[in-house]
Parts: sequence; structure tokens; C-alpha cells
Amino acid sequence: MNISMYQASVPTMIRALNNLAAVLEKGAAHCEAKKIDPSVMVTARLFPDMLPLSKQVQIASDTAKGAGARLAQMEPPAYEDNETTFPQLIERARKTVKYLESLDAAKIDGSEDRTITWKAGETTRSMQGMPYLLNRVLPNVFFHCTTAYDILRHNGVEVGKQDFLGKL
Repeated sequence: MNISMYQASVPTMIRALNNLAAVLEKGAAHCEAKKIDPSVMVTARLFPDMLPLSKQVQIASDTAKGAGARLAQMEPPAYEDNETTFPQLIERARKTVKYLESLDAAKIDGSEDRTITWKAGETTRSMQGMPYLLNRVLPNVFFHCTTAYDILRHNGVEVGKQDFLGKL
């Protein structure tokens, strides 16, 4: 049985990032309603050795755009990772969605057996396309979207499971 690598990747990542943007909007509204300095929330962490909300959004974005590009045999666009406000983080998620929407399904389909290579810090890694998508990319996108959600929820933002999952 074959899988459409495009259908398994791009729409799934778009949904996750759109839902992340909606959760971030709720975070911004919460700060405004409760008179909380938004920078406190943007720099919040679940634990001191974990990355802050801003970095969670940046990594979810980087993972999604990088995977889409690599599966389509393209170079991923570079973003500066300089977002420090809710509007900037929301725009980052939306910009990534627009990029993913621009990808050609025909260039991604058929990538399940293609060798995908990427840099992780100073290390170069390679995997076949399907294990790369299913065992590395999607878990990472969901991990960082979930952690961003959890940071906001932990800090009092009224979000629930349906906010994370989005409307079906």
C-alpha cells in the first residue's frame, strides 16, 4: 500500500501551524484582558532547562518548512528566529503555512524512498523519506506545538484540547 507523502505531510503540518496560530492569538488576548506583559508569556518556559514559547514556535515552523522543502527536493527558506511578540510569532506560523501551501504535491509524492539529508547542528543526518516524515518530522512538529500550547495553558490561557486539534 502506498501513501501520498504530500497528503501525509503538508496538510497535517498546515493544520498544526494554523491551530498553533489560533492558540497564540488566545494567548495574546489573555495577556491583554489580564493586563499581563506579553513578553512574560512569550519568554515563559515549562521548566528552566526547556526552551521558551518563542523558540517552540520557531522550531515547529522550521521543522515544517524544512521538511516540506526537503521532501520536494528544494532548499528550505531561512527565517531569522527573531520573533519576540505574539503578533510576530503568529505571523511566523502563518508565513510558514503560506510557504507550505506553495509546495507542489507532485514534487513531494514519491519521496518515501528518497534519501533526505539535513543538518542538525554540526551533524549531517540522512534517512529515507517515509521514516523521516513519520518518525522525525511529524513527532517534532507536534512536540513543539504541544509544548507551546502547554506553556500557554500552564500560564492561565483558557485553551483546551479542541483548540489544539482545531475544527474538523
